[in-house]
Amino acid sequence: MIIIIIFFTSMALNPALQQSQIDIAIVGGGPQALTIATHLLQKRKDIGRKFLVFEGTGTWMSQWRERFAALEIPHLRSPAVHHPDPNPHALRGFAESRPDELFAPYDLPSTQLFADFCQDAIRRFGLEDKIVQAKVTRIIPPPQTESPYHKRFRVELQDGQLLSARRVVLATGTSKLQMPSWVGKIQTPYPKDRLCHSRNIDLRCFPAIQNSSERVLIVGGGLTAGHLAIGAMRRGAKVLLMARRQLQEKLFDAEPGWLGPKYLKGFWAETDWERRWELIQLARNGGSMTPAMMLRLRRAHREGQLALYERCQVVKAEWLGNCWRVGCDGGQVYECERIWLSTGTKFEVAAEPLLADVLDAYPTPMVNGLPVLDEHLRWPGCELFVMGGLAALQVGPVARNLYGARMGSERIVPALIKASVGLSRARSA
Repeated sequence: MIIIIIFFTSMALNPALQQSQIDIAIVGGGPQALTIATHLLQKRKDIGRKFLVFEGTGTWMSQWRERFAALEIPHLRSPAVHHPDPNPHALRGFAESRPDELFAPYDLPSTQLFADFCQDAIRRFGLEDKIVQAKVTRIIPPPQTESPYHKRFRVELQDGQLLSARRVVLATGTSKLQMPSWVGKIQTPYPKDRLCHSRNIDLRCFPAIQNSSERVLIVGGGLTAGHLAIGAMRRGAKVLLMARRQLQEKLFDAEPGWLGPKYLKGFWAETDWERRWELIQLARNGGSMTPAMMLRLRRAHREGQLALYERCQVVKAEWLGNCWRVGCDGGQVYECERIWLSTGTKFEVAAEPLLADVLDAYPTPMVNGLPVLDEHLRWPGCELFVMGGLAALQVGPVARNLYGARMGSERIVPALIKASVGLSRARSA
């Protein structure tokens, strides 16, 4: 998901654009972008005339809504205090007349409630006309030789238009699909719809499994795997859920201590970037299921709707013409008609093409694909700010989450509105 916030001056291009030069461009239209937009406006109400948000669909939260609908996710995993509005209690207030849409144990908002709340925030902050239906295809940074006070980015749009922006906020959810190594070793041709990554699966395209004996193998142990299993069973499929380790049960994908000083104080004090990356991996510790999801899956397993294989890892697969034959590391062999991979994604600079020119012009150290940014999440040497999973080395393990968007905004906003920190002179975080 990509958002660009732009502070601008004057132009005439896309019908929705009135300037060819802007101050801040936000790339992306999802939760991260919405969060920084509301936080900017909370700090300076007049800043609304200085930025634009660029998103291919031209609609706030469109990709977020689409993914939640595709996986039929009934409610969020994050509690009601995590959302794009600067006021942490705003969602609870919005939900006063809809208390049945806040789920235990920590008032987890329903998908529809959260979507409606975000739409209300967009209205309250006057952001309806701040988003431009335009996909950004390239971000060209200014030469290092230019004066810091005159440096401007060139932002290319899919329709060929070219904008000039003084600052760019990259608030995308772009990440790389993590595919098991055995997928690349499949030697037999197979129909592409019979082996899919979860990001490319839309349960709405499977209104019902015509053949009730159809078997779906779901590979993965995270919450997305659980949603896929529930969706497939609802359509009459026989589900095989396979995880390389024992399923992990956690309320959240990272311990709540990572939302405050309990863990973050030590994390931010760590000066070894490699060690920070290791702490992030330990904190997230792969995929996990919520207690509520585990309860549903265990019940389905007892009732014979779901076959559960823990500590079982696929090592090879062969398409037999009408079904898959899958071999596991323990020697077990299973057959199924479909394989759905819920093996996650990885955030790395190489997966975000919009950063290619920036990396060439302003090389910065990388730690397992993550950039070392300054304390304001600014790319060293230029006025490009990074939100989401790519900012994890500075923000911490929850950088990609809703609360991470708030933490990221609190770092970036001062650099956008205060002249004293408006240039790339801040120390590394």
